[in-house]
Amino acid sequence: MNEKKFSLLLLGVILFVVIGVSNIAQALELGVRGYYWFPAFSATQRVDTASMKGTEFDVKNTMGVSNQSFWSGEIYGGVGKHHLSAMYTPMKYSNDTTLTTAINYGGTNFTANTAVNYNLDFYMMDVKYLYDIINMENILAGFSVGPMLQVKYVSGSTELKAAAIAGQDVKQSFSAPVPMVGLGAHIGLIANILEARAQVTGMGYSGNSVIEALADISVTPFPFVDIHGGYKYIWLKLDRNDYYMDATFSGPYVALTVGF
Repeated sequence: MNEKKFSLLLLGVILFVVIGVSNIAQALELGVRGYYWFPAFSATQRVDTASMKGTEFDVKNTMGVSNQSFWSGEIYGGVGKHHLSAMYTPMKYSNDTTLTTAINYGGTNFTANTAVNYNLDFYMMDVKYLYDIINMENILAGFSVGPMLQVKYVSGSTELKAAAIAGQDVKQSFSAPVPMVGLGAHIGLIANILEARAQVTGMGYSGNSVIEALADISVTPFPFVDIHGGYKYIWLKLDRNDYYMDATFSGPYVALTVGF
């Protein structure tokens, strides 16, 4: 191969690599997102033993816990039609109260008029994969929609303690992974300035079930930063490790995204 042909070949390879890298860079997304969520909370709960079923009770009415707000942290990335994210959300409800009715909690009887301390402390870890079946992100408005796979891992503990009575301190740990399937959509309302997204997933197996949905609108005040306002709903039912809970969390959230 003479020098002229080699130079032309080398130039072609360089142009091919530059164009390929440019296309990948344009399709690449990477960033972090922080949420602050204000959910209303309702739940029934029961703590069993291997030989005895405990008392099922309404957590808010019986234990007097109030609604709490929580933060979440998410990292996300994607190339082209493929999107992957991981989110962590710690949650805690606790209160000191006096029981108005007797409860069997993990095999221990707590009588009415007993002063107790109640704690429900857990976290949710979510991994999501979204594939865009329809992707029109290059047009002015922009629109994409596709199936979503999600695994929600819930782990934590619940405790009921009567400080004035020796031996009346019951703590039960629980954990459960729940695979989920659903749909995700994204709409660019005003090019890259105002956008909307919606996601819904759900699944149930062996007494454990989850339905999760969110929708929000985000504005981009300047490059690489999005400000979100939205609403999120989770129905979570666990029946695992001698622990039963049927709970809903629903309410508005705000979020901040830094990414490209």
